[in-house]
Amino acid sequence: MARRDISGAVDFAYLEGFAAGDSGVVDEVLALFREQAALWTPMLDPGHPGWKDAVHTVKGAARGVGAFALGEVCERCEAGEESLEAVKTALDVALMDIAAYAHEQALRSLKG
Repeated sequence: MARRDISGAVDFAYLEGFAAGDSGVVDEVLALFREQAALWTPMLDPGHPGWKDAVHTVKGAARGVGAFALGEVCERCEAGEESLEAVKTALDVALMDIAAYAHEQALRSLKG
């Protein structure tokens, strides 16, 4: 994975700006998002009693890291205009972007 694998699902410039360019903060925020995504994913099922709360939580967290498209899908899902499958797909796309970004940052740190 590398920068070329980033689809644009996450606006990393927004996140970097929000973190005032502190790469440690960016890394920490993205790590927390990935960890939380592992908790949210099982809840994104229509049979789960907390799926609406999960969608709402994903919406806010997504917007916080710059995954605006994911936030919009969540908003439409809350309004009954989008499916949970669409939320899961958008979450997966955002997570792939985050993985590509993290990989690029790790390579950059190895190069010094």
